[in-house]
Amino acid sequence: MTAPRVGVVTIVRGRHTHLANQLEGLRRNSISPDVHVIAAMGDPDVADVVVDPHWPTQVVPVDVPASGGLPLARARNAAAARAVGLGAELLVFLDVDCVPAPALLERYRDAAQRVAAAQPWVLCGPVHYLPPAGPGGYPLAGLAGLAGPHPARPSPRDGALVPADDLRLFWSLSFATPATSWAVTGGFCEDYEGYGGEDTDFATTLGAADGTMFWVGGATAYHQHHEVESPPTRHAAAIVRNANLFYERWGWFPMPGWLEAFTAMGVAHLDTGSGRWRTGPASSA
Repeated sequence: MTAPRVGVVTIVRGRHTHLANQLEGLRRNSISPDVHVIAAMGDPDVADVVVDPHWPTQVVPVDVPASGGLPLARARNAAAARAVGLGAELLVFLDVDCVPAPALLERYRDAAQRVAAAQPWVLCGPVHYLPPAGPGGYPLAGLAGLAGPHPARPSPRDGALVPADDLRLFWSLSFATPATSWAVTGGFCEDYEGYGGEDTDFATTLGAADGTMFWVGGATAYHQHHEVESPPTRHAAAIVRNANLFYERWGWFPMPGWLEAFTAMGVAHLDTGSGRWRTGPASSA
């Protein structure tokens, strides 16, 4: 079987140091991407980071709406469409925060050649969350010793291909899918804007198409540290909006942990009259 042409897809808004580290990680991979497409979300300076990548690279500009919410779904779709147009047969999505381990592309490519599913499918590799970088940045040749795999996700042995039993564990940080499966699922729903929900929607769409997800041992990505909130209250408005959108599409609410935490904090509440989430505390009247 001929190996599929690999297209790496990255979406970016700032975090240029993270992007530079990802590019160096790709240079260190055992195989090179056949093409790399970077969607720059309202970030014209991204092109200054992409210097001599050693493989065909294109930067696709994606406008940010006036609301300021990042168009994550639209950016991924735009970059994927460009990669397919450039001949990519296996799409490997890496968030800008992720540095690929040296075998990531090869493990995804080899796994893709072993999948015999007739229905659409995706591959997900383990993600290791790194501690904050030191004054000199991350030692990119020694990331494996800095962190282990995320405890809430499977981490099969190197080279293993394990069918997933819960599509809700899908994450877009690092995954791969053939262009044919991408066409069947239609990519990410672009009605989502800002933080939250689009990953679960993509996985639910995959399930509705009788699709399958596989965990791929050794397709490891290292997630570079950045400050986060738990729960992400500064994204509350987007999360509430996207949760309601998801409900309209699928009949249940995603992100229950965050929504429950928002309720306890008075940041959001489930309106009993409409059956939808609203920002702000529940009325005491």
